[in-house]
Amino acid sequence: MGRGISVARRRRLLTADMMAERIGVGRQTYRRVEQGDPTVAMGTYVMALYVLGLDWRVLEHAVEPRADVMGTDLAVAALPKRVRPKRTPQPK
Repeated sequence: MGRGISVARRRRLLTADMMAERIGVGRQTYRRVEQGDPTVAMGTYVMALYVLGLDWRVLEHAVEPRADVMGTDLAVAALPKRVRPKRTPQPK
């Protein structure tokens, strides 16, 4: 993601200082964004995408429940093997 942000910034002829200012972070933090540093807050990456006019909602799609393949597989694995109707007591 960092490399993509770096390319998009340069295509728009923005300096790293300009990006840092527009995002509201220091130049060093912005440099870490372009390096893809995982310790940088997610909101900083989202702001960088937003400032560049890129689809920052990609992160929303990543956490969409329908996109959770592993969660779906776990839910299917937890289903009972057989389903039996409950017995109702017979009146005497």
